[in-house]
Amino acid sequence: MRVAVPKESRSGEKRVALVPDIITKLTKAGLEVVIESGAGISADFSDDQYAAAGAIVKSGNVTSDADVIASVQPLTPPEMSALKKGAITISFLSPTTAVDSIDAAASAGVTALSLELVPRISRAQSMDALTSQALCAGYRAALVGAELSPRFFPLLMTAAGTVTPAQVVVLGAGVAGLQAIATAKRLGAVVSAYDVRPASADEVKSMGAKFITLELEALEGSGGYAREMTEERAAKQRELLTPYISAADVLITTAAVPGRAAPRLVTAAMVATMKPGSVVVDLAAETGGNVEGTKPGEIVTTDNGVRMWGGKDVPSQLPFHASMLFSRNVVNLLLLMTKSVDGKPTGEVIPDFSDEIIDAATLTFNGARRTPEGAKK
Repeated sequence: MRVAVPKESRSGEKRVALVPDIITKLTKAGLEVVIESGAGISADFSDDQYAAAGAIVKSGNVTSDADVIASVQPLTPPEMSALKKGAITISFLSPTTAVDSIDAAASAGVTALSLELVPRISRAQSMDALTSQALCAGYRAALVGAELSPRFFPLLMTAAGTVTPAQVVVLGAGVAGLQAIATAKRLGAVVSAYDVRPASADEVKSMGAKFITLELEALEGSGGYAREMTEERAAKQRELLTPYISAADVLITTAAVPGRAAPRLVTAAMVATMKPGSVVVDLAAETGGNVEGTKPGEIVTTDNGVRMWGGKDVPSQLPFHASMLFSRNVVNLLLLMTKSVDGKPTGEVIPDFSDEIIDAATLTFNGARRTPEGAKK
């Protein structure tokens, strides 16, 4: 069977779904890999590297006759419609924002798998692209904060006097938040962090940061995410967080609720209490923003001199390693569906819906949308 990787067509997307180092895992499983020429250039992977790894590099359309199509962003509805019946796609494919692509996949008889829906269970950790890309985003957030801030991050003892370390506050202690904390700490900042899940306190402290404790109810959700809060609780949380945000030199926000708009954690009034020269890095800007007034892909300067950076395609700003991690997620999921007989690979990719990972991640099959068995219970 043929696995194809097209160039990413979405503006700003620099990642590639498969990197050269991972190709041999697929060819050893009996799969043929075809890469569209130039697909990896933005991530610093050349056509020659792919060819040397055993892939076929081809110009023009590589998806029309492919059995499996791997991409970062979902294929567009016309691209889905042009696939052969029975083809399998693996990509980020949000059930709430990629509705047209999902409908097109169903109409074309395409089996579409969504990496967003890979369950957060131990066995699926190696396939969890949301986690691997959040890692990249969190790292990038701390670097952006350090770059935009007019202050040093570390404590410096100089002949001209002592430079005090920057005060960094991170809201949200999921994968992105923890990586932002770790990176800011490595740069020498004093870091405090808050999450609505008290269970994250130990993880925050293990990174060397202080956990901000507010006298509020916990909001533990499923799959390691936080659940949505009421407006009354949100208002009280903002009130209690304001003193910490006022004292911050850099504020990094990473909170997200899957399938919904980002929770509004910080209002314009709260930003107005920050010092001139302070920096806000909002990783959730593309889904509505944790901070009022941030814009995806832009730096907005407030009247009181706070620079607010709105994240857009953040993992793509580190395309080499983001692609490497994403590629491993895709290959591990693909190999889970690749059949073998007596330990020998057959080169066939067949989704097995009795496997809870495949069941949860598959949105369309055999000309229709489908509901995972786990969601029916």
